[in-house]
Amino acid sequence: MYRYTAFDRRQVRHRAAQYRDQLGRHLAGELSSDDFRPLRLQNGWYVQRHAPMLRVAIPYGEISSRQLRALARIAREFDLQDAGQAGERGGFGHFSTRQNIQFNWIPLERSADVMDLLAEVDMHGIQTSGNCIRNITTDALAGIAPDEVVDPRPYCEILRQWSTLHPEFAFLPRKFKIAIHGAREDRAATAWHDIGLTLRKNAQGEVGFGVAVGGGMGRTPIVATPIAEFVPWAQILVFIEAVVRVYNLYGRRDNAYKARIKILVKAEGERFVKAVHNEFGALLADPSTLPIPAAELARVAASFVDPVCTDHEAAGASRLGATDLPPAFQRWLERNVHAHRLPGHRAVTLSLKRAGQPPGDATAAQLDRAAALAERFSHGEARVTHEQNLVLPWVREAALPALWAAAREAGFATPNIGLITDMIACPGGDLCALANARSIPIAAALAERFDDLDLQHDIGDIALNISGCINSCGHHHAGHIGILGVDKDGAEWYQVTLGGSDGGDRGGAAVPGKVIGPSFAADEVPDVLEAVIDTYLRERAGDERFVHTARRLGIAPFRAAADAVRRATARVGAAATARVEATA
Repeated sequence: MYRYTAFDRRQVRHRAAQYRDQLGRHLAGELSSDDFRPLRLQNGWYVQRHAPMLRVAIPYGEISSRQLRALARIAREFDLQDAGQAGERGGFGHFSTRQNIQFNWIPLERSADVMDLLAEVDMHGIQTSGNCIRNITTDALAGIAPDEVVDPRPYCEILRQWSTLHPEFAFLPRKFKIAIHGAREDRAATAWHDIGLTLRKNAQGEVGFGVAVGGGMGRTPIVATPIAEFVPWAQILVFIEAVVRVYNLYGRRDNAYKARIKILVKAEGERFVKAVHNEFGALLADPSTLPIPAAELARVAASFVDPVCTDHEAAGASRLGATDLPPAFQRWLERNVHAHRLPGHRAVTLSLKRAGQPPGDATAAQLDRAAALAERFSHGEARVTHEQNLVLPWVREAALPALWAAAREAGFATPNIGLITDMIACPGGDLCALANARSIPIAAALAERFDDLDLQHDIGDIALNISGCINSCGHHHAGHIGILGVDKDGAEWYQVTLGGSDGGDRGGAAVPGKVIGPSFAADEVPDVLEAVIDTYLRERAGDERFVHTARRLGIAPFRAAADAVRRATARVGAAATARVEATA
């Protein structure tokens, strides 16, 4: 993991002190709510449906056990309103699809204390909100995946340092998101970002970036457009500066719904690409423009060395093939344990998708348990995944049985990674002021409906994503099955899409899902999903995955199955009404 320098720590602690002063003036009535609003947003503080929400940055998803314990303390001591729902002493954190964590019940008057606590462990909420460059994200398996061409983490860190508090890009037309991956499989959903970067090597073995621009979900889902095949790594900050300058100059500021860069790219097409390359050329020609120095890359990369492992640890005897290990362990191996580039090691996903809790949530006690597992089994390091789980990246193969037992005891060993209950969901209307409908009850109903592990394994790989509104924080557009909450005359309804993909191997190239028909009432959604899944199980060819069956067959058979549910519900409702009227 990157180790903060003295400069990094001074910057974060100065920002925390600055925020404390701003908060104090606001609480004293010296700063109005309107004046304080941009100041708190720049530090990750929103005002949501019921209380302030804090979004904490976890740059490119890497987090230490010490930081997890600090987050547990925040949940326990500050996030108190929802302690009863959490079921344990203290509140909870919610891991998001952008490798951040959110707290939903911290009183604003205590927010500066939280900022100080975060600063003590090299964390903050800077640029997790506002119209600026947000948290840089990457593949949760970065640095350890066998299919990796180039480790993206040093470049992520350089991008983080460059973009943090960048004066030219602090007030863009809208928020701006960048993702990087360096493997053959894109596990970072780069095509759905404002800028998606793909690390690659040319024929001479030199490292560079493929650049795609203008991806995004929301009201207008658009896949990013490739605009450069190979930008030498030392020039990538210059190229990104050119992209963001063109956006800053020409992006719309008169309409928030049309202000994202995807709208500019779609409207201008080749003219946008030409403008970026012209700006890039002008910047390179300017003597004051400097590429990334090789010494700086080397300095940052030195933070990402492999944890020290003895020969004994690396070659420890494995019992993975032993016949006395239970079937539950074998299922966990199949779903939650991943190949590693280092011999004798594995990466392990700790599932945050289990009965009784919303997807991605972790209580204070669970955060402490995750920290303990990272410390015991993964050299004190964990990763936050795009799918709202945690990964232990440095697990010795020989330690897997012990880790499985400890993860089961801690509640993290559900063998469902990549299955239908490993769903992505935003907090929805239970917490978010922007939501049109609740996501958490729908997620809970679907988890209960598909609770049987045998059924889940029979269904196989599937990405189920749920958003409570069109802002698409649950990435419903990219789900093999997507569910979008909508408001119809004050009631909650849900639109279903099929065939979407985030660009990884499970679903092929990034593409938005297609709507299968009119929206459904909340109590119809589990029956509709079951009808869709039954259609897939009946029509699939061999071991064909759901997303491929859906694309091969098209929407029609799935829509027919969903419409049958609607008609059955209408008949039941009509019969119930008739009985009431007959007895009136």
